[in-house]
Amino acid sequence: MSCENRYRVTGGGVEVQRKKVILAEPRGFCAGVRRAISIIEIALERYGPPVYVRKEIVHNHYVVRVLRQRGAVFVDSEDEIPEGEVCVFSAHGVSPEVRRNAGRRRLDVIDATCPLVAKVHQQALRVARADRTILLIGHSGHEEVEGTHGHAPDRTVIVETVEDARALDLPADTPLAYLTQTTLSVDETREIVEVLRDRFHDLTGPGTDDICYASQNRQDAIKAIAPRSDLVLVVGSRNSSNSVRMVEVARRSGSAAHLVPDVGEFSPQWLDGVSTVGVSAGASAPDVLVEELLDLLADHGFRDTELESVAREDIVFSPPTRLARTADTGSRPAPAKGTP
Repeated sequence: MSCENRYRVTGGGVEVQRKKVILAEPRGFCAGVRRAISIIEIALERYGPPVYVRKEIVHNHYVVRVLRQRGAVFVDSEDEIPEGEVCVFSAHGVSPEVRRNAGRRRLDVIDATCPLVAKVHQQALRVARADRTILLIGHSGHEEVEGTHGHAPDRTVIVETVEDARALDLPADTPLAYLTQTTLSVDETREIVEVLRDRFHDLTGPGTDDICYASQNRQDAIKAIAPRSDLVLVVGSRNSSNSVRMVEVARRSGSAAHLVPDVGEFSPQWLDGVSTVGVSAGASAPDVLVEELLDLLADHGFRDTELESVAREDIVFSPPTRLARTADTGSRPAPAKGTP
């Protein structure tokens, strides 16, 4: 039997089934991730290393490793950064307390918070001013959730699951508002919101979905390829929420699915009995990792590639105005006292 083909015996003889890949589009970097990475690259070019970054700029080990090689220094806390140095806030955003602490340390802050995350922060402040309790749908401990929670910590309750929503010990007439982490599964979030609406009479939500366009597009693309795939592979790091959600979406669509942080973690056994592989990538995964996976699949006979496109993404987020101004002159920015 050819390594390039599988054969299925039918009533009329032998039918050749060619191995193929269905490549989802859009996939990979979103506008917020591109903006965050470019902010560090501009800062390194204009001000020279080291440029300190609070937490991983985006959740991808390859991106972090490359930027570290160029002179970025990733730290867990702003307290680890020497006073007066450049400090980049990650795309996931930070709480007001982190900003205040950065100001106390006289750090030169460059804010790489995704504009869509920043929008959720503003929503949290508005809801808190309206004397409503915030039900924040998201994963406790995720940096984005920590940042949003920090904007109204005394008025925010984190809801991770449908079970959490059912177990909330609040009167049915409590004034509430829900917000969501931007990288969640659309379907899972919808189920939680339905439970909340059934339980509480005075519940408001955002004017538009908080789940970002890129997360939704990538999940929609997974839904399009999964029913036609024996196996779905999603390129992304394990700490990438949107990548993990894509794997879950594929499995709920009935396909076997695995997360592939890099080709070193690919298992050839996944291909046993498989003729069609769906491939996509989370919003923080670079194209180079997708290309490496496609090359590996080609080595296993999956040389035919079909593109499945569900949306076109042409959104671009510009770097912070302050950084753009200093980029024009090449001068080091004046101390920002913890503000972008």
